[in-house]
Amino acid sequence: MRTPAPSGAAAAEAAAAASVEAYPRIVATLIRVTGDWALAEDCAQESLTVALERWPTDGVPANPGGWLMTVARNRAIDVLRRATVERRKLHDLALLTPDEAQPEPEVGQDVVDDRLRLIFTCCHPALAIEARVALTLRTVCGVPTADIARLLLVSESTMTRRLTRARTRIAQAGIPYRVPSGPALTERLPGVLAVLYLLFTRGYVADGEPAFADEAVRLARLLDRLMPDQSEVAALLALCLFQHSRRDARRDAAGNLLTLERQDRDRWDRAAIAEGLVAIDRVRHDGPYAWQARIAACHATAASADETDWPTIARAYDALADLRPSPVIALNRAVAHGYAYGPAAGLVLLDAARAGGGLDGYPLAVAVQADLVARQGDRPRAAGLFREAAAAVGSTAERRALLDRADELAR
Repeated sequence: MRTPAPSGAAAAEAAAAASVEAYPRIVATLIRVTGDWALAEDCAQESLTVALERWPTDGVPANPGGWLMTVARNRAIDVLRRATVERRKLHDLALLTPDEAQPEPEVGQDVVDDRLRLIFTCCHPALAIEARVALTLRTVCGVPTADIARLLLVSESTMTRRLTRARTRIAQAGIPYRVPSGPALTERLPGVLAVLYLLFTRGYVADGEPAFADEAVRLARLLDRLMPDQSEVAALLALCLFQHSRRDARRDAAGNLLTLERQDRDRWDRAAIAEGLVAIDRVRHDGPYAWQARIAACHATAASADETDWPTIARAYDALADLRPSPVIALNRAVAHGYAYGPAAGLVLLDAARAGGGLDGYPLAVAVQADLVARQGDRPRAAGLFREAAAAVGSTAERRALLDRADELAR
């Protein structure tokens, strides 16, 4: 059964909606069966192209995902037959034909394994981090190569070569197409989560590309659905949702960046916050993403900036600093203690964080000092520090925000 033939725009919308779930499933399954990454991606993409051609005339099938899988599978069979590939692969592909008249199948273990294999292979530590990001966007998310090139500020030909090298590296290094188990899963999962969080932060930073953050949230939801018993996966999803909930409130009408305390909290995405709270409620272990998610939850649930539970945030940063010490965590810990226990306490921790040299040349450390000094009442010195930070920061939006703060203090 099909719906009536939609318009071209409606068909494109239906194909896009179906591809969100179908594309990674098709690619993952075809890679498992054929072992050919490029073939799997090309056939999955071609199935979407065919949908855009046929659905405006024929209507949207009852099972769009199954229809796309059938088209991709048939295309793969044609390619392999022309290449006279062994009969076993053709036989396995023939078994993949779903009946588009039947309901969409439940996500069974085979489908789960295929999609997890794809994610873990794309995020394998043998690949450079940029390759992991690009391969995840292309293969798991189905983002076109041209769009990935634009997001990563390189030419399409350069990105094509990077993706080709990444796939070649997987083949030559014998990277297994599987989900690790036992201790190996514990060792590999943080690397997968790091790729997802890197994607998110690239979209969330002041001058970032929002598409990165959107894809990271979608991937975090997928990974959480496929690995519901992994506490840190749920924590990462919660962390991304809490931060992403503020995306529409981070700038004023003129496009200027707003700090957290100046944002209109009525513009925060309450559905995302609620989803994050459900996710964080399933967190049972105190990993690094769990602590960061709890910190983000304190901000997301505070009715106003003045009602933020800074003592709880400070204690969470204490735990996070013990678990995963770094200069940036030490800097954020100084901020939290400055708000929880007064600016003098924050400046003491800031001096300690700077002592190791890890924050040398980091403009946000100067901005934190400026904020703490301003709260102590030394407005002229704070204004100078904000200008110093603005001169060193790379982001145009952040520079403008820091200079605005300096101007306010100088009045």
